[in-house]
Amino acid sequence: MSAPDKAAFTKQEWNLIRALRTPQQVQRYLSKIPYNWEPAGATLRSFREVLRRREAHCLEAALAATVILEQHGYPPLLMSLESQDKLDHVIFVFREKGLWGSIARSRDRGLHGRKPVFHNLRSLVWSYFDTYIDYTGRLTGYGLTNLEVLGGYDWRFSPKNIWKIENHLREIPHHQLKSSDQRYQRMAARYKKFRQHHPQGSPTYFANQDRWML
Repeated sequence: MSAPDKAAFTKQEWNLIRALRTPQQVQRYLSKIPYNWEPAGATLRSFREVLRRREAHCLEAALAATVILEQHGYPPLLMSLESQDKLDHVIFVFREKGLWGSIARSRDRGLHGRKPVFHNLRSLVWSYFDTYIDYTGRLTGYGLTNLEVLGGYDWRFSPKNIWKIENHLREIPHHQLKSSDQRYQRMAARYKKFRQHHPQGSPTYFANQDRWML
């Protein structure tokens, strides 16, 4: 199903879409709205519900980015990042001048978007490896999907939880991401040490922050 036209959106929605013309602008918008901690139970809200409630977790933010940027010519591409602890991350990915970037929302700044500076998707995924490590997290794979494959399923405007998206992301093929145990253990030890001194907040010791899009 192709991107809807202007008539499908409310005036407020369309004004936001017209104001957010670039991935950088969309990332800044999503970074500013509150994170959806799901206090009343798990949610998976559409673009319309994210705007109405002005909060989003990672998958909801990725879907909102998809709806906004498909109106500016970007394909509706989502990437699933698999972790060994089953606490996966979902990002919107895009291409500019042949290079890949992403838009994402997370409780941790290091898992937000990336500037379009990566020559392939694997390199983009690797930029998340160190920042993903906490007490249990370690990236093990990644999968890409174009939401056009869902046909007429309403993932843009539905007032209900759109669980089909989550199920779809679980089912798509994933590429294995092999990594060094030594590197993982070194970064895990560094994270634990950081947390001893800083119980709150995101780690700030990563070397690739110039590639982050916050």
